[in-house]
Amino acid sequence: MRVKPTPRTQRAAPSKLAKAPHFIRIIGGQWRRTRLAVADKPGLRPTPDRVRETLFNWLASLAGAGGGELPGWHCIDAFAGTGALGLEAASRGAASVLLCDQDAELVLQLQTLKTKLAADTVRIERGNGITALERAPAGSAHVVFLDPPFENPALYEPALRAAAHAVLPEGVIYLEAARRWGDEELAALGLDVYRHLKAGAVHAHLLVLATDSTA
Repeated sequence: MRVKPTPRTQRAAPSKLAKAPHFIRIIGGQWRRTRLAVADKPGLRPTPDRVRETLFNWLASLAGAGGGELPGWHCIDAFAGTGALGLEAASRGAASVLLCDQDAELVLQLQTLKTKLAADTVRIERGNGITALERAPAGSAHVVFLDPPFENPALYEPALRAAAHAVLPEGVIYLEAARRWGDEELAALGLDVYRHLKAGAVHAHLLVLATDSTA
């Protein structure tokens, strides 16, 4: 008589909801290679490494400092998310960086990172990024980072107007979008394109105030 074998204990299949942690890294400066956790949230889309590296090369050339540094710069990251843009600026010697986001969980994560890095030049604010830009002293920021959710295009025009208010006359605005913004629509906001890069689905723009701007 054959004995029916006892069924093997099956391993539980991994939950589809359990995802491996996702991280990005600071590229340069004093916190180079520091990992930043990326929360699993709809619409949260960290700027790709290639784009960030190119962006900060652009900014460093404008700063006129060696080693990709931004000494003395005042920066506003109006839709901070993971904080990758603002923390990269702080890592590279920016004098002050405001990280603003509406999501309470993301703000808590940013506060944890600030403490971990002892980032004394970084200030974190929970709230509307456009409102934060409108409240900023006129002409006070060397660079404003704008990376609104791609799925909410209505944010872009008011964010650009508010950024144009906050940025120094010789400052720059970084805009990340799902499409390339045209010269005419930017001119209507008093802005010109200084640099543009397309990487995958991302269009990265570095904008300056138009010299004859009346916007």
